[in-house]
Amino acid sequence: MPEELVQISNGADEGPFEPKIVAFFCNWCTYLAADLAGTSRFKYAPNIRVIRVMCSGRIDPQFVLDAYAKGADGVLIGGCHPGDCHYQEGNYKAYRRVQVLKRMLEEFGIEPDRFRLEWISAAEGDKVRTVVNDMVEKVRALGPLCLAAPKEAVAEEVAA
Repeated sequence: MPEELVQISNGADEGPFEPKIVAFFCNWCTYLAADLAGTSRFKYAPNIRVIRVMCSGRIDPQFVLDAYAKGADGVLIGGCHPGDCHYQEGNYKAYRRVQVLKRMLEEFGIEPDRFRLEWISAAEGDKVRTVVNDMVEKVRALGPLCLAAPKEAVAEEVAA
C-alpha cells in the first residue's frame, strides 16, 4: 500500500468543495507526461495527488479501494498505450482489472465518473492537463464521496 495515501485525509475542509483525486501513473509514460506538462507550464487543477508506479499493471485493486477509504473523491489510473507497455502486457492487465473494479465500485455505490483509466504516452503532456481538468470538473459536480453506510443497514447486519 503506497504511503502517499496517508496524506489524502489530512487538511482542513473549509470553503467550497474541492475534490481530492489520487492518480496512479505509470513510470514510463503517464508520469513522464505529467512531468512534461509541468515543464511546459500547462495549467491543470491542483486537486490531484500522483503516485508513481512502475507499471499500470502493478496497481493492486486494493490500492484503489484504500484510496477511496482514506478520503479520495476520485481515482485516476494512467498507463502506456496498448502495445507500448515497457513490460509488454502490463497495460492489458490493468485494463482487465479496471473492468472488474468498475463493476465492484458500482456495487459499492461509487459513481462511474469517480474512477477512470487513461492511456497517455510520455509525449502527451497536454492530454494530462485535459484528462485531469475534465476529471476534477466531473468529480466536483458529483460532490464529496460519502461512503458511510446508513446506520439502519449496519444495525440490520449486526442483528442478522
